[in-house]
Amino acid sequence: MSAWLLVALCAATGSYCLLRMRSPSQQARTAAGSEAVMGFGMAAMALPATVAAPPQWGWTLLAAVFAAGGLRALWQLRAGTRHLHHLVGSLAMVYMALTMTPGMGAGGASDGPMEHMAHAGQPAGGIPLLTGALLVYYAVYVLRAGATLVPAPRAAGAPAGGGAVGWGARPELALACRLAMGTGMFAMLLTL
Repeated sequence: MSAWLLVALCAATGSYCLLRMRSPSQQARTAAGSEAVMGFGMAAMALPATVAAPPQWGWTLLAAVFAAGGLRALWQLRAGTRHLHHLVGSLAMVYMALTMTPGMGAGGASDGPMEHMAHAGQPAGGIPLLTGALLVYYAVYVLRAGATLVPAPRAAGAPAGGGAVGWGARPELALACRLAMGTGMFAMLLTL
């Protein structure tokens, strides 16, 4: 059940990010596209193995897609640190995809991250120190993003609205998507 909830959350987030790609800002479109790929990639990884057990090349292909995204984020880092989160996310996806590749993970070819919970007697996949560092990163990220979404108190008599902004261009919705994906990433890393 938890795997299906994660699939639904990530697929919905990826779909919203696709809608955000209609923004007039090139920077916003690029970020939304990267986040859409991340959302759909996470949804694919969270699918229960009983529904869709990808072949070894499927995990390798997914790792290659996110490695390319990581290289793009690394290139964009020269313009500022705002792309650091995309780089960490891409590298975390590469790490999880390689961990699920047959011969590298604990459960074997058909396991997704949520199935690792079912293998209580087997050692966890991945590198514990790297998994722990990623867990700490995503825990801090989720807490900071969640705190940012808490509305600030308004002064008495201040107008409630922020102007006529389309629902697809609202920064708090974009942050909510990032929060949802960060939470999903944390949940998937917990299962490694």
